[in-house]
Amino acid sequence: MDVGFTPDEIRTDEPTRSARLKWVIVVDEALPPGRAANAAICVAAATATSVAGLIGPEAKDAGGSVHPGLPWAGCTVLGAPAARLGELRAKAAESLGVFVADMPVNGQATRVYDEYLRQVAGTETGDLAYHAISLVGPRNRIDKLVHRLPLLA
Repeated sequence: MDVGFTPDEIRTDEPTRSARLKWVIVVDEALPPGRAANAAICVAAATATSVAGLIGPEAKDAGGSVHPGLPWAGCTVLGAPAARLGELRAKAAESLGVFVADMPVNGQATRVYDEYLRQVAGTETGDLAYHAISLVGPRNRIDKLVHRLPLLA
């Protein structure tokens, strides 16, 4: 399933709430700040490379320096208990038109990517625990999925 913006939907001249798709990242609220930031960055990187039209055009300052594009439609970072992340991921994965990127806890358990791949391959989907998930989809579906989750503190 492809989730993304078509070129005619990219409206950088309008408020983020007018975008058809909404992007949220939900992080385990119990993680220490450095690990929470790492998990959010990892799922954001996976999302930005997978969802068409998510990143806006580069900006150029008055001095001529170029600044890479940012998410023009915004991104909200929320917190949730670790147990809720697995439930939320499962619901989102079953929801039509929703892109899901996740970071299983295994992602911070090793510094060797092949070891991470082996650990995940040896674990059933329902048994994986997560540090963060990233969701992009129709605004109403995303709002329903993350209803009442607070901003990450």
